[in-house]
Amino acid sequence: MSSERKVIQERMRRVLLKDFLVRESARAGFGGLDIVRTPMGTRVTLVCERPGILIGHRGELIKRLTEDIQARFALDNPQIEVQEERQPSLNAQLMSEKLASTLERGWHFRRAGHSTVRRIMEAGARGCQVILSGKLTGERHRTERFKAGTIKYCGEAVHLWMDKGFYQARLKPGVIGVNVWIMRPTAKLPDEIVVKGATPAPAVPEAPVVVGPPPPPDREVVEAA
Repeated sequence: MSSERKVIQERMRRVLLKDFLVRESARAGFGGLDIVRTPMGTRVTLVCERPGILIGHRGELIKRLTEDIQARFALDNPQIEVQEERQPSLNAQLMSEKLASTLERGWHFRRAGHSTVRRIMEAGARGCQVILSGKLTGERHRTERFKAGTIKYCGEAVHLWMDKGFYQARLKPGVIGVNVWIMRPTAKLPDEIVVKGATPAPAVPEAPVVVGPPPPPDREVVEAA
């Protein structure tokens, strides 16, 4: 088998594994996935909002999930590690799931979009963008964007500081795609330059302003003849 086919198969396996874990950890609040191959096997790190629901009593549920992953995807000695998301409002995947759930409960898409953007910005994000696409109001497909703060679409800043999440809201008219982009609070953009060792210029004191009565007008002295 060629190396290209191996790469494609590995990518397909990771995509299918992510879809499977998203379904299995829906109640726990799926917030992200990281797969790393180690000499001891494959380490799968799950980020959840409520990890206790996924682990179960005495780890019974996580053991069963590990066995299912090994049987379905033929991973070499999988080891699942569950981490709790401390800031769910800054996790793009969690916010996309919450927004999709809000739409499924009957909220208007504009109200739900603005509420999500406001919640993310109040949590300290430098910028966020919410994209809703699908049959929002009628039979025709349309796209609505809700944006606040700073958003980067290309370049190194996207890979370093942008967090992206996607989920689907299943409504009666059809499926609505929910995309959430969040710029992390610790983002350092390329155009933000700080000169080391530069001392700020001293402030020049302003002259005091004296407020008083106006001077008397000049009087013309007329000498009598």
